[in-house]
Amino acid sequence: MNRALLVSCSLAMSFALAGCSRPNPSVANVAPSSPSPAPGISSPADIVKVPSTAASVPAGGSVDATVTLSISAGFHVNANPATFSYLIPTEVTTGTIEGIAAGKPVYPVAVKRKFQFANEPLDVYEANAQIRLPLRAEKSAAKGARSLPVYVRVQACDHEQCFPPATIATTMTVEVK
Repeated sequence: MNRALLVSCSLAMSFALAGCSRPNPSVANVAPSSPSPAPGISSPADIVKVPSTAASVPAGGSVDATVTLSISAGFHVNANPATFSYLIPTEVTTGTIEGIAAGKPVYPVAVKRKFQFANEPLDVYEANAQIRLPLRAEKSAAKGARSLPVYVRVQACDHEQCFPPATIATTMTVEVK
């Protein structure tokens, strides 16, 4: 392998492993390795709240539940899909519970915002973002309420920097009728 190709591959691998912590022509300093947190902020969970919700579904039926992200003023999270492949998109996943199947989340339309750390506008969510989560109950699902674990992976940012990504756990009460 020639030296130029080796250096290029090495740089590409370093960038891929570092996520968005390396400078890039489109986004500069998106995720510094050790950002100075804003006063009172120790994690993205201080910026993004994901309240527990409830849904009701008939046995053998389906419903679109809602996972709401409440994002503090002055902050945003990357949309899904993210503007660039190296940015960390907001992502909703679920655990499993007997008799209930969660489908692929449907993410809201993003807002385009221009930030001083980016050369191009980024697709983001601000304020309240509602993500639809399709749920289906098996015909044989036992009636009654159960807790569905819900996980929301986000990277919260302000107009200057991004904080390390984190996964926020909550639950959704699903009642089969």
